[in-house]
Parts: sequence; C-alpha cells; structure tokens
Amino acid sequence: MATVSPEGFAATVHAVPTGITYSVLLLLHIGSAVIGFGAVSMTGWQAWRAARGPGAPAADSVRRYFRPGANIAARALYGVPVFGLGLVVDSHGAFTGNDGFVVAGLILWLGATVVAEVVVWPGERRLQQMVRDGWEAGRGRPVADEGRRVAAAATVLVVVFVVAVVLMVTQP
Repeated sequence: MATVSPEGFAATVHAVPTGITYSVLLLLHIGSAVIGFGAVSMTGWQAWRAARGPGAPAADSVRRYFRPGANIAARALYGVPVFGLGLVVDSHGAFTGNDGFVVAGLILWLGATVVAEVVVWPGERRLQQMVRDGWEAGRGRPVADEGRRVAAAATVLVVVFVVAVVLMVTQP
C-alpha cells in the first residue's frame, strides 16, 4: 500500500503479518541465515588462521576445526529461501515476490550460495585434507594460499549477509 509522507514522498508500507505460522517461519528464516552465514564466517576465520601456519598460536583450533567431515551447519543457508518463500506466502498479500527487497534478497542469496559452493566449501575440503596430511610437513604455502582464498570468499559472504539483513529490516 502506498502512502505519502509529510514531505510529499511516496512510501510503501506493509501491514505486519501476524500469527503463529508466520512467527515460526520468520524464526526459521532468521535462524537459517544466522546459522548458515555464521558457519561460513567461522570457516573463513579458521581458514585465515590456517594461513598463518602450523606454528601459529591458534594451530590446535585449526586442526580441530578442519577435521574431516561436512560442515552441516553451513548448509543451513539452503533454508533461507525456503522459509523466506513461506513468509511471503503466509503474509496473505502483505509481501509479494515482486517486492524489491524480496527480489534483492533472493539475488543476494543466489550469489552467496554460488560463492559458498564454488569457493568456500571446496576450499574447506581441501584445507581439511591439507591440514590432516601434511600441514607440518612443509606444505605451508598451499595451505596459506588456500586459507587466504577461503577467508576472502567468506568475508564477501559476511558482507552479503549484512546487506541482506539491512534490506530485510528496512524493506525499501
């Protein structure tokens, strides 16, 4: 619904949806984003620490973090658009798929997911292998390069997360 501000500018005002289903979907949407992006940012932090080498003060933490196995928490990113779509549907018309913040949020999520799938998660698997198989055995340079690459990509995802949060809160 469009309203006119006292300054003469048109503004879109959304009715605030209510109900238990909407509230649960909102909690799941936010939780998926915080857990998914949080896990990716932790991977970036640990990758940056790995780049500092096996003699660095945080080396034991890096070894524990990059144990073999999938980073399941990071895959919570896939819940963000699922629960976001549920929010749009359950808003009963207060929000639509044509709203700018919804479209922008989906584009940001797609970009973040591509970066996670192409750079962060494969880099995380390589770091797991490198740390397990010879971090101390003189393979520091490949670990440092991979660590910096993963850390940079994770930093991009943190920026995307912050922009998405601002969009979702302000709903321009």
